[in-house]
Amino acid sequence: MEQPDSGAEPAGAAGGDAAEALDRPLPDGVRRRVVALVSDAFGGLTVTELPAQLRQYARFTPNRRAKFAGNAMAAALESDPLFRQRIGERITQSQPELSAALESGSPPAAADPVDVAAAAYVLRPPGWVKLVAAAGEEAQRADAERAGEEARRELERLREELAVARALTKTENERLRTELEAARKEAESLHRKLRSAQSDVKRGEAALRRTTAESEALKAEAAAQVSAAESETRRIRARLTEAESTVEASRRAAREGRSIEDMRLRLLLDTVLESAQGLRRELALPPANTRPADTVDAVEPGRMSPKDVAARALSDLDPALLDQLLALPQSHLIVDGYNVTKTGYPTMPLEKQRLRLLGGLAMLAAQSGAEMTCVFDGAELAAPVLLAPPRGVRVLFSKPGITADELIRQLVRAEPPGRPVVVVSTDREVADGVAKAGARPVASALLLKRLSRS
Repeated sequence: MEQPDSGAEPAGAAGGDAAEALDRPLPDGVRRRVVALVSDAFGGLTVTELPAQLRQYARFTPNRRAKFAGNAMAAALESDPLFRQRIGERITQSQPELSAALESGSPPAAADPVDVAAAAYVLRPPGWVKLVAAAGEEAQRADAERAGEEARRELERLREELAVARALTKTENERLRTELEAARKEAESLHRKLRSAQSDVKRGEAALRRTTAESEALKAEAAAQVSAAESETRRIRARLTEAESTVEASRRAAREGRSIEDMRLRLLLDTVLESAQGLRRELALPPANTRPADTVDAVEPGRMSPKDVAARALSDLDPALLDQLLALPQSHLIVDGYNVTKTGYPTMPLEKQRLRLLGGLAMLAAQSGAEMTCVFDGAELAAPVLLAPPRGVRVLFSKPGITADELIRQLVRAEPPGRPVVVVSTDREVADGVAKAGARPVASALLLKRLSRS
């Protein structure tokens, strides 16, 4: 059966809209109910029966449709009479009694005014503007009653809190009086202790004077003992000088005797050296060409590094730049997964984002032979991921409490100095951090261009 043209407007609908129109915005309650009616009736229409701007929501559930397409459905309902007529037919089929009552001009008295106004807004029977206005007034009156009831409840709650506060204040005053009385008694006790301490100080001063006199006597006795000790020290020094002379004479005699031992030691050393040379000739040992400094990993003159590649005349978004970086010996590509996928294809589910990116990285790993690691933020996961990493790509998720950015910085710090490390991320904080650690940051758009070329 051939569908009518969506641009054609029924004569009756056009006449009704011209005769009656709202002179104020649609009340919020009525608007929400209209969007719910349209969302429920939406599923009964084919894709071709929908306006072009609403076809992308055809597969949504009614709740998601009302949430994400509410404004679009309300606009289409107002501007597209044919779409409004089709929605009205679905409402007539689902609510025949209410539709018939509205057409007859006598809506049921027991029906919710908001439901009546929403159905009248879609069906547009004679007098629909009055029904919508009455629903708005009824909603405002209900809101006013609810606000008054809430104000009464709030006043009652504040009165109860005031009574509790007064009781607490009374209790607190009594407690403070009790503490003040206890503080007064403690102050009197401290005064008594102070007078006792002053008496003890006077007794201590008398004892100090006695001790000072005794120490003066001890000082005089000590001075006499020091004079005697100095005399004994002078005598001991004289004996020490005599002993040092004796020791020096003994050392000279020992040096003269040690020359024979030196000669025997030199002869033994020459014998060991000649034996070592003969053993080297016997084993035909080659000269040592490798030195310890040769084992240290560093960039030698003439070898390329990520910074050397950066000096070439290539744009930061030229895929050839990434090919040159991956062509460096033992290069390692670290990818900020969600930063790349949400830049290139943000509308896809996270699982499909991961699969698409990992598939492209697998092809790039096979072409370049470089080591590749893709890091995803574990905070995005609602459950453990069942994922088989593609060949040539290492897949890592950050642990709870650790972001993917921090995991990327740990991977860069784990690499030895001098190894070419390339980090793909548009996050400026990540790029600055890895650059300080010696890695080369590149934008996510560069990797996306390179993968699209594959």
